[in-house]
Amino acid sequence: MKNIKVQYLYNSGFSVETENHHLIFDCYKGSPKLNHKDTIVLVSHSHPDHYNPGILKWKNKKENMKYIFSSDIQVKEPDESICFVSPDEEISIYDMSIKTLGSTDLGVSFLVNVDNLTLFHAGDLNWWYWWDDTPEEIRVMEEAFKREIHKLNGKKIDIAFFPVDPRLRHNYCLGGEYFIKEIKPEFFVPMHFGDDYGTIKSFMEKVKNYPTKVVEISAKGQEIYL
Repeated sequence: MKNIKVQYLYNSGFSVETENHHLIFDCYKGSPKLNHKDTIVLVSHSHPDHYNPGILKWKNKKENMKYIFSSDIQVKEPDESICFVSPDEEISIYDMSIKTLGSTDLGVSFLVNVDNLTLFHAGDLNWWYWWDDTPEEIRVMEEAFKREIHKLNGKKIDIAFFPVDPRLRHNYCLGGEYFIKEIKPEFFVPMHFGDDYGTIKSFMEKVKNYPTKVVEISAKGQEIYL
């Protein structure tokens, strides 16, 4: 892997620059620098910690910008720059392919093939095991989560962006560890941890015996080269 620049924007927001393309995921805070590369803006769902309508203004600064929005997002003035997607769809833009999976919350997750790389951005797909859930809620969540993850079986994923949420208390690592164990991405980038960077250190220790490399994030705006 070479020439991949990842910038952590905030929460689940990331800017990813590959050799020929610039992808921006779930940016609701921060302003990634737009460049000469083809730019695709992907938003997994409408929750305000993932979607900010202000990102639609970016197309006024740059030609041929494309937006891939989950179908639950409502836009006042949709135009040809926006493509709406639901779970289990596949689209092609420029020379990349984008597949959608479902979520265990709202919207979609994204599997993107670009410049001979495969990226996965989970959105709010996670094993949301809350400490006060009922046995039935626990069972339904586990089944729904594993059903989506198993759609990725056999796929080689180079970089995965996945929630590691400290609000789940002792269950913060369940989804991420299961994903690493089953899918074995080369790199795992934690997200949805708020300002609790210590959670990432704890998670890295938890999964240290797996071959997947966990990327440590320590600040907003951090740039990572893979």
